[in-house]
Amino acid sequence: MKVKLNRWMLATAASLALVAAAQAQVDVSKSTVTATSKQMNVPTDGKFNKFSAQIAFDPAKPTAGTANISIDTGSYDLGDDDYNKQVRGAEWFDAAKYPTATFVSSAIAPAGGNKYNVTGKITIKGKSQTVTVPVTVTQQGATETFDGALPIKRTQFDVGTGEWKDTSIVADDVVIKFHIVAAKK
Repeated sequence: MKVKLNRWMLATAASLALVAAAQAQVDVSKSTVTATSKQMNVPTDGKFNKFSAQIAFDPAKPTAGTANISIDTGSYDLGDDDYNKQVRGAEWFDAAKYPTATFVSSAIAPAGGNKYNVTGKITIKGKSQTVTVPVTVTQQGATETFDGALPIKRTQFDVGTGEWKDTSIVADDVVIKFHIVAAKK
């Protein structure tokens, strides 16, 4: 029994070591997550200043890959303190009650060349939806870059409630864009 347990522990340790080896080290200082909406039909960009990402990806075995992104909703920056305070409030992100928005992958499928379709669950303000994000992966040396854009409807996540639920001033369509730079360990 002891031999079987030792073999199981050795196999588990080896598996964890392989997963850790495939895990990419994300460089947050070179990475960005933004959201673009339209206010009175004028594009407005905001940047999330705080987020984390865990990515395990091997282009030889893309279906075994995973991605997990967590965004600090209170870090959304529109470039103006008054606007920032408003979007962190209850009618928009409600950052006090819902401090993070997340994306957790469930499948990665090749889409030709260096393009992949990443399916997963996005959660904002406690509301979740399954989405598929087209991602382009660029490799240069030991660095991998993951670029993509995900269009969402903000009202499906209760972002913009009360008077802001009306989409005539702030459009319902929002595009979340990401540029994640990672180095293999």
